Amino acid sequence: MKSALVTGSSRGIGRAIALELAERGYALAVHYAGNQEAAQQTAVAAEEAGAAKVVVLQADLSQPQAASELVGRAREALDGLDVLVNNAGITRDGLLIRMKDEDWETVLATNLSAVFRLTREAIKLMMKARWGRVVNVSSIAGLMGNAGQANYAAAKAGLVGFTKSVAKEYAGRNITVNAVAPGFIESDMTNELPEKVRAEYLAAIPAGRFGKPEEVAKLVAFLVSDDAAYINGQTIVIDGGLYPH
Repeated sequence: MKSALVTGSSRGIGRAIALELAERGYALAVHYAGNQEAAQQTAVAAEEAGAAKVVVLQADLSQPQAASELVGRAREALDGLDVLVNNAGITRDGLLIRMKDEDWETVLATNLSAVFRLTREAIKLMMKARWGRVVNVSSIAGLMGNAGQANYAAAKAGLVGFTKSVAKEYAGRNITVNAVAPGFIESDMTNELPEKVRAEYLAAIPAGRFGKPEEVAKLVAFLVSDDAAYINGQTIVIDGGLYPH
């Protein structure tokens, strides 16, 4: 039985990842920042899907100590930690000239610095076990940029470089570190877009549709499996052909 911590798993892509791992029999730590009810709903669904064990953990990952301690709490609750999926992220959008220092720093703290702290603690456990998987959820915004998201794109681009570096450091310990970069994925945000805006986005996607959270989840589940043991340091884009590179 393998155990996994999925950050930001109360909804969206994180929830889909948690449920996909649950179906594969993982013991799960469901993390949330503020919406306890949604996290509990994910936990119930994970149990019903077949998770070996489910715990719900709260942490504000913008706070350094909380991020550093979350891995230890997950390890203790699950009696080990084999897989870390760094999915949690926030946005504070705005044009550069209007972007406040706080909006820049909060996004970088949550989307990048927290990943550093979480991964640093998880790698220590994985080194002792001589096996581990880390998947960082980046974004095509980090590869192609996006107007009004200089902070978010910078953080997601930072994850790509972080992934490559850590992958090289610990490959010899049977630990892989990869990233996924989703494009437009069906979510509360995309569902609320005006129809004209949705149409413009869809027109730019060769597949002609938004992606599904479950599609990202299946990619992550593959990357943390033994079948992906020789994939390391990669950023895999899942965007329907929007940004081929």
